[in-house]
Formats: sequence, C-alpha cells, structure tokens
Amino acid sequence: MDDGQLVLSFLSYLQNERTYSDLTVSAYHSDINEFRDFLKTNNFGTLKQVKPNYTRYYLAHLNNQHYRPRSVARKMSSLRSFYKFMQAEGIVDDNIFSEIPSPKLDKILPKQLYPQEIQALFAAIDEKTALGKRNYALLELLYGTGIRVSECCNLKISDLDFHNQSLIVMGKGSKERYVPFHENVKKAVVDYLQFARPELLKRAKTPPTDILFVNYHGGPLRPRGVRVILDELALVASESMNISPHKLRHSFATHLLDNGVDLRSVQELLGHVHLSTTQIYTHVSKEKLQEEYRKFHPRAQKNPSES
Repeated sequence: MDDGQLVLSFLSYLQNERTYSDLTVSAYHSDINEFRDFLKTNNFGTLKQVKPNYTRYYLAHLNNQHYRPRSVARKMSSLRSFYKFMQAEGIVDDNIFSEIPSPKLDKILPKQLYPQEIQALFAAIDEKTALGKRNYALLELLYGTGIRVSECCNLKISDLDFHNQSLIVMGKGSKERYVPFHENVKKAVVDYLQFARPELLKRAKTPPTDILFVNYHGGPLRPRGVRVILDELALVASESMNISPHKLRHSFATHLLDNGVDLRSVQELLGHVHLSTTQIYTHVSKEKLQEEYRKFHPRAQKNPSES
C-alpha cells in the first residue's frame, strides 16, 4: 500500500468508524499532506520509512515557519493519530509521534453572544419565505439545544420526538445522547416542516431525503452552508457581529450556567466525555458577575453609611 492509499484508508476510518465531520477529516488530510511534502522535499522517504529523528526535524521546521503553538499542536495531534492507526493496522511497529511533546497552550475562553444579540439574529430573518422559515428553525435548534453543527446537519426527521420535545443526536465517537428542546424550537421546526421543507424539496433532483434541514436545491444542508447562513444573518443584524455555529453552542452553555444549571447537566447536553472540557464554559459575563455580586454580598446590598 503506497502513501496515497494509506492516507485514504485513514481518512475513511475517521469518517466511517469515528464519524468525524467533513471539516475535521479535511483538516487531518491537510496536516498529513503537509508532512508528506516535508518528507519529499528532504528526501526522507515514505510515510512508512520515517525515522524518530525526522519527527524532531519536522517540529523544528514548523517552528521555523512561524506557525502558532495551537497550529503546531494540532498538526502533531493529527500525525500522532495517523501513526497510531498505522501501528494498529500492523503497517508500522511504533508510533513515532507518541513521544513528541505538543507545545503548551494558553486556555482560550470561548466567546459567546449576549441574549440581545441572539434576539437581533432572529429579528433579521424573514419568516414569510421558505428559506426564512428554515433559517428560523435552524437558529432555534442550534441555540436551543447546543448541538454541534455536524450533528445538526446529520439530524433526520425521525430523530425528533415532538411529543416529548426531545431529539436523539449521534455525537463524536458514534455515541448517542438525548437532548431536550423547548416549545419555541418545536414551533419553529414544525412550521418549517409543514410550510417550508416541502417547497424546498420540489427543487430536488434526487429522491427526497429524510435529513431534517435541506438547502435551496432540496438537498441536505451541509455545515459550510450553515456557516454561510449565519454570516448573512449576522450581516443583517449588525455589521460588527461575528458569529459561528460553535459560538451559538458556547452561548447555549454559558447562558444555562449563568442561570443556575449545574455543570454536569450541561456536560450531558453538550455531549462532553470529560467534565474538564465543560469547565471552560464556566466563565460568566461581566454583567452577570456584577449582578450576582451586588445581589449577594452583604456589604454591597446597602450603603455602608446606612449601617
């Protein structure tokens, strides 16, 4: 098996067995190809012929190219996973990247949208059109459940239980989880299914799909399409607003925590395996912090001079 076949086999494993999103698989592909180019440029042979000292040379090469620590860490992680796969398949004896340390990273607090910004996004949607109804339902579902954009795009109509207002999500690692949704999500999705989705499906060139959200042409809506929709809504709502599907997920988690939901419940809703992953969302807005401080600190509740 040559290098190209090896890489395709690994990507197929990520997509089919690990159920990674197209975007994630593409990132792995890019990282591995960059390493292949490095090997070729330096006459270091094939992916199966890599020697341990080549990994250190590559790490030095990335640093000399002025990659940010976070980018270097991601590339090392991609190659570590790739060689772990080859080791498990009996193609190589050792994972030569297992001992390569990743650069230390500063924790980046996830950014969130304020409730008034969320409201502005909803207000930017024209609910009279089929696409508007779809976009409204899409925004309600993403913000109302906190699911990942890839999970949202993979949802089938049969995954939703409108009676119990819940849905089943196939998350990372093919793990299913139960996610409840509120009445506004239900209303928006039902409205879309009754009045908008049938209109969009009329344009489909292939047989109707069971996928919940469809695009303008009646085919399955992809993560890239969701990002385009959100960018367009943000532009209408506010020229300075920066939004992404993941920021809606951050906002979902932060707003729940701000309003007293316990950390483990948020962990379950987000589908995090480790609680430490959820803990990064425990930052609260400055306004919320000040509000809680003034409300509960004994000396902040009244003017000290009145004591």
